[in-house]
Parts: sequence; structure tokens; C-alpha cells
Amino acid sequence: MNARSESLWEPRKASKLSGVELCAYASRLIGEDPRLVLWGGGNSSVKTTETDHTGKRVKAVWVKASGHDMKTISAEGFTPLRLDELLSLRARRVMSDEEMTAYFSRCSLDPKAAKPSIETLMHSFVPATHVYHTHADAVAGFTCAPGSLERTRKAFGGKVLWVPYVRPGFQLGKYVAEALLANPKAHAMILDKHGALTWGENAEEAYEEMISLTRKALAYQTAAASRRLRASVARSPIPSSNERQAIAAKILPWIRGEASKFKRVIVRWDDSPETLNFLARPDAEQLSQLGPFSPDHTLQTKARPLFWKLDGRASIQRAFERYRRWYQTYYQHHAPKDTPWMDPNPRVILVPDVGLFTTGRDWAKAGIPQEIYRHTIEVVARVSAFSRYEPLDLRHLGDLEFWPMETYKYRLLPPEAEFSRRVVFITGAAGAIGAAAAESFCLRGAHAVLADLDLRKAEELAQRLNSSFGNGAALAVSVDVGSEASVKKAFEQAVLKYGGIDVLFSNAGIAKSSSIEDLTLVDWEKNLRVNATGHFLCAREAMRVFKSQGIGGAVVLNASKNVLAPGKEFAAYSASKAASVQLARVLAIEAGEHGVRVNIVNPDAVFEGSGLWSPEMRRGRAKAQGIPVASIEEHYAARNILKAKVTAFDVAEAVLFLASDRSAKTTGALLPVDGGLREAFPR
Repeated sequence: MNARSESLWEPRKASKLSGVELCAYASRLIGEDPRLVLWGGGNSSVKTTETDHTGKRVKAVWVKASGHDMKTISAEGFTPLRLDELLSLRARRVMSDEEMTAYFSRCSLDPKAAKPSIETLMHSFVPATHVYHTHADAVAGFTCAPGSLERTRKAFGGKVLWVPYVRPGFQLGKYVAEALLANPKAHAMILDKHGALTWGENAEEAYEEMISLTRKALAYQTAAASRRLRASVARSPIPSSNERQAIAAKILPWIRGEASKFKRVIVRWDDSPETLNFLARPDAEQLSQLGPFSPDHTLQTKARPLFWKLDGRASIQRAFERYRRWYQTYYQHHAPKDTPWMDPNPRVILVPDVGLFTTGRDWAKAGIPQEIYRHTIEVVARVSAFSRYEPLDLRHLGDLEFWPMETYKYRLLPPEAEFSRRVVFITGAAGAIGAAAAESFCLRGAHAVLADLDLRKAEELAQRLNSSFGNGAALAVSVDVGSEASVKKAFEQAVLKYGGIDVLFSNAGIAKSSSIEDLTLVDWEKNLRVNATGHFLCAREAMRVFKSQGIGGAVVLNASKNVLAPGKEFAAYSASKAASVQLARVLAIEAGEHGVRVNIVNPDAVFEGSGLWSPEMRRGRAKAQGIPVASIEEHYAARNILKAKVTAFDVAEAVLFLASDRSAKTTGALLPVDGGLREAFPR
């Protein structure tokens, strides 16, 4: 990972912008560079003159609003405040967080605007028009080693100021104001353990100053490292890519199960060369426990990762238990009274020879600690090359992690969707029922693994779902459910993507309409292979994952109305589906002790979009029913009690019910979705 940031400024584009729009443009350039800010970090501001509600012209400072990401921010992401009223606070000696935020709300020029950054005063007290703050990796190398003040002076002289670490808020603003009062000609500032601050009378000047500062900081460290070369020696050869993948597929469900003891999580795995090289260092464990290079990162990675030396299922359980005990002590020592209890499990798990594992409530959120920790690895390695890595201590990290200004946000989070944090494996996903189930599950917050023999169609569906529900919502995998090797590979892909699964909807099926005397052995065995053996292989693989995780699960099997009420000239389909029902019943008996429920849905006559109802199939069933092919759909609707056409989404709703906590006390059940057929009533 290259630590050097390059200027992305485009004069032609910038020349068309002014005021807040120009500040937003510069902010996006900064936000697009992960070496400057990560996942919502950093903030920016611009000073203008505005007209207030009385028609009076007033000086204003537009500050990035809390919760907005610099990578995508627009002018609407800034909050305008009365600058003169903020500047009057320079005379205050102390001010609590609560007083300060209340004061901000009274200074706002727009009562409907979002809360401004907690670092509003820092921006206000710098007299320049444009002010930008980042947590640049290169600057972290300056501040996360002993002697950062002296290093700043040596590298930059008196034009770049240095202020000691203090938690963001009123006191930091005071420090910045006092430093500038004593050094009015300075053009940038290093905030110890907290990044960089640059400014200018125009946006380009402030932006380019940030780029220049990070370049110089990196160059200084590179030169220092070359004078003090440190070689790190791997303990042993790193396993090959295939070996690592096999190990990861085995341990991911263990990790997910342990990490889900408070709330279920999605787990992502990274085995990049940088990660593996860091973990191969003899001092990797010691360095990993020192903490992140920016206190803001604790909100995503926690103060420490879990470092686990691969040694069996029981070993990972003990490692998580130790971590949870440590976190409880950390919480008790540093969390203010009435702080809500946090998830005590690690968000970052380091496994030498295998890689980095990170957790989150969904695939995208699990990527946040992953990216942050990869940057942490880079900074730690660079600092260790020329000095000693020495970030903030646990007291300061806990002060930020449990800061009421941050923890109150957890109380404002909306309720999670019904299938949030869950992974659903769907076979026959490209067909009508499978696709409807996938969309319905994703709509309710799930991640969907779309397994189908037709990979192209599955990929097209995954693309649509990811576009609608966010990157990582769906994964397409190729599977032949009748092949043991293919099923195993498909489940392994799901585990490597999400860490495990929570629901199996075993849906793939084929049908052959033929009288018994005309039915070929090939067609008989093909139906059994897909409709019976396919359910067996998928259920077996799912159970192995469920047991490895140890957090329960659900299986829903599509068995068809024909199990209860078979029709003539449909022997292969009906017999193979009946076999799958008996399989599900036995599985329900065996799986219950592991918290896994197994239920069956029995749909009938789902025509729209169904690959099952091919022209050949329609002709065969029409012949068996003694009706014209053109009227087959109307015939099937007319024969049920409700006189209703059954759709794929009707079946999907039944599947979701059986997979959800709403049916938490139901297992071994059959649920018809057929419009009501007397002969198919379960009994």
C-alpha cells in the first residue's frame, strides 16, 4: 500500500465553484484518498458572509456536519453558524461538551441543519477562509513515536505548529487558538496523535498544503528509516494461497460463532501480502496490542484486536473469553456512568499465517475495520522501522470510545431489519421462487448467496440486488446440487465471503412429466439426484456450518404440493420430493439440539418466471389433466379453494416466515402455499 498522497486538484473544475460548493469539492478530494481520511474521519470548513433571517449580513463558518462522509459530501453536508458568536468563546476558560453543543445550536443560521462537527471551534479559531483536518497516515507516523514535538520542529521548522493531544472539543479549539496567537505566520499544524490541520485563503491553497505536509512527513520517516534499518524475520514460511483459503474456510464459522455471542455479525477475511508480512513479524502480537494510531479508529476497531495463534476450536473459544473479560475490565475502568454496554467481542481478529478477520453488522460495515486495520499495519510497520510505535494509552482510547458525545449515537440508531446480520443460502436462486426469495430476504436486511447451475443468471440477479441493497448484499455461486464437490465448493465460497450462513433455502428442483411405464431410468435417477440427493447434500453442508458456528440456524426445504397430493404421470418428481420431506423430518429431529429448525414449504403451480414450467412440462401436465395447453394456468388456479394464482412472492413470504424468529418454536412443519387444496391438507 503506497502511503504517498498525490494532488488531485483540477483547476478547470474548481474555477466553476465558490463558497461552500468549493469547500465540498476540496473535501471530496481529501475524502477520496484513504491515506488522508478513513470512513467518515476528518472535517472541513469555509468562512463566508451570509444574510440572516433579519436581513442582516453576518460572518459565517460552514462546518462539515456530524455523520457526513468527506468522500461523498455535498454543500448540504455543511452547517452554517454565526462566526462572531463562536469567536467570543476564545475568552472562555472552560466549557463542557453539553454546553458547547447547546451553544452551537443557538449559533446556527439554519435551525434545520444537522449538528456541526464537534471540532467546530478548532475550525472557527483558525482565521483563514478554508480549513481542513485529516487523520493522514503519514502524519500518524510522526505522532505515534516518542518525541513527536522535536520531530515536527526538525522536519518543518516553525511554520508547522504542534499541539499536544486532547480529546476533540472546546479544549482542542483553545489549544489551536493559543498556538496560532503565538505563531501567526504558521501555515499548518500537527495535532499530536490526532492528525493534521491545514488552512489557506482559498481552497486550493489549503488542499495543496495538506498534500505537501503529508509528503514531507512521509519523506522524513523514510529517510529516518533508511538510517536505522530494521529487518523483520518471518517465524516460518507462510502457507500457500490454497492452504490459507482452506484454513480460513474452516475457522471462519468458528470466529463468526464466537463473535456473534452478543449479536450476530458478518466476518470478512483479508490475506493481503502486507497483512501476512506484518503477522509474520516476531513482535506482531506485542505491536498489535498497543492500539490504533488514531483514537477515532477505536470507534470502528476497538482499542485492541484479538491476536489468536491457530490451535483448534477450543482455543478460539478461550481466546474470545479472555478478550471479553479484558473488555469488561476496560469498560469498567473507562466508561462513564450510564454508558450503554457495548458488544464485548473484538472487531479485529489477527491470525498468523492466515490473515486479518473483521466483523460488522453487514458486509460493508465489516469492511470498515478491515480497511482501517490495514492502514494501521502500514503505519505500525513504518514507525517501527525508524523508532518505537507508541500510540495513545488505554485511558485516552477509552475516553473517546465511551465518550457520551459518541455513544449517544447508538441510542439514535433505527431498529434493524428482520434479517439483518443474517446470511441466506438459496439454491435454484435464478429461478422464479429462488429469485423472489432472494429479493424478499435482501429487502429485509439479509445477505443472499445465490447458488444456481446457471451462473450467468445468478450473477445478473446478484448485480441487481447489490445495486438495490448495497455492495456485498448478494453473492452468486455456481452449484450442481447433485454433485458433492460442487456443493462443498459453493458453501465454502459463501463462508469465505460472509463468514458463515444462517438460513438454507433448499429450493433447486427439476420435473419430468411421464407415465411410469414410459419413464426412463435416466430421468428417474436425474429427478432423484436433484430433488432428493441435492437436498441431502445441501442440508448436510449447511449443518456442518451451523454446528461450527454454534449459533443455531434454519433450513427451509421446497418440497411441492405433490408430496401430499401427487398427480398422475408425475412419479419421478413426486417420489423424489417425498424423499426430501422424509429427509427434512429426520434432520429436524437431529438438528434441534443444535438450535437449528427445519421446515418445509409446499407450493403449487407457480408459473410466472418459472423454469420448471417449460413448454414440454406444460404439454405433459396438460395431457395428464386432459386440458388444452393454453388454459393450464387458469385450470390450476380454478381448482384451488381460493381460486387464486400462486406467485413466486407468495412462496417467498412463507419461506421468510419459516426462516424468521416469528416461527422460532416451529420445526418439522409443512406449510402449503397452494391456494387451498383439500387433498393436499397436511395430515
